[in-house]
Amino acid sequence: MPATNPTDGTALVAGLAESQLHELYYALVRARAAEERLEVLHKQGHVGGGVYRSLGQEAGAVGAAYALNRRSDGSGDIIAQTVRACGALFLMGGKPLDFFRQYLARATGPTGGKEANVHWVDYRRGLVGPVSPLGTMVGVMAGITLSFRLKQEPRVGLVFCGDGATSTGAWHEGLNLAAVQRCPMVLMLEANQWAFSTPTRKTTRLESFTRKAAGYGLHAESVDGTDVLDVYEGTKRAVDRARAGQGAGMVEMRYYRRKGHAQHDNQEYVDPAELKVWEERDPITRFGARLLSEGWATQESLAALKARAEDEVRLAAEQAVGEPAPEGVHALDAVYTDRGAKTPWTRLEQPDPTQA
Repeated sequence: MPATNPTDGTALVAGLAESQLHELYYALVRARAAEERLEVLHKQGHVGGGVYRSLGQEAGAVGAAYALNRRSDGSGDIIAQTVRACGALFLMGGKPLDFFRQYLARATGPTGGKEANVHWVDYRRGLVGPVSPLGTMVGVMAGITLSFRLKQEPRVGLVFCGDGATSTGAWHEGLNLAAVQRCPMVLMLEANQWAFSTPTRKTTRLESFTRKAAGYGLHAESVDGTDVLDVYEGTKRAVDRARAGQGAGMVEMRYYRRKGHAQHDNQEYVDPAELKVWEERDPITRFGARLLSEGWATQESLAALKARAEDEVRLAAEQAVGEPAPEGVHALDAVYTDRGAKTPWTRLEQPDPTQA
């Protein structure tokens, strides 16, 4: 069932019941706990590649994914997440254990240690792993969601991208295709004010990326990315429009990247005073405070949710650390070569994306 239908009580806000508000809080603290644990593993030498934090951006990924029809049988909505969207990854059914396996390049991971972080695909759960060139996934998602429209499937796809991607040709080409073909696609624009170490003000003269959407005839709105309910409601409106056949849309999420581009980036180019301003708008602190002030949760219930999320993450990380790295003999398994490769799902007699 869609996450937007309360089944255990009267809706309190945004059409959500108390248990669903608690699910949102759990999803927020789980995402942060997973990244904090990952940072520790990186410092201990368990992670060989980059580590990308979403500190201050958790409400964007969580609020957006919560507005989708999430299923595990290949019939639900889909997302193309970024490296800072583990909160969405987990809500769609991606497991914290697989998250750590990927970052630690374990043989037991979704890609068998061949790829890192969130770069994996699970069509049954609606996960379309990103490719590294910025902006590229907009065109990919336009194509996927065009297939939904042509087959008259009531499905929607979300594609996440950051500030920097909006300056790439692939971004514009993909967005134009989605607009012209009225694809049931929603672009989740993570306006976190940085592209690597370049401030957004140096890459565009626009105050809001929704102005770019207007050039393609897209419905667009801007939401407070530090407010999980604002993100959820804005995304749900866009998703509902897309599902009803009204074409592609954009949701701009306004927030701030409170960590460097990756773990190796010490942010020496950032004004500490600016960081302080955004720390005071922390999405988890804000949502927790509202739950308490409205009487939708107690200190005890929030503490229990936090402890449960941290335990889930800790156990997953500990298991992944103890699992083996891939053996060299399997390096060419499932690779598109003439050695040890299975037939790609696109070339089966009956193409089946669940076999990806």
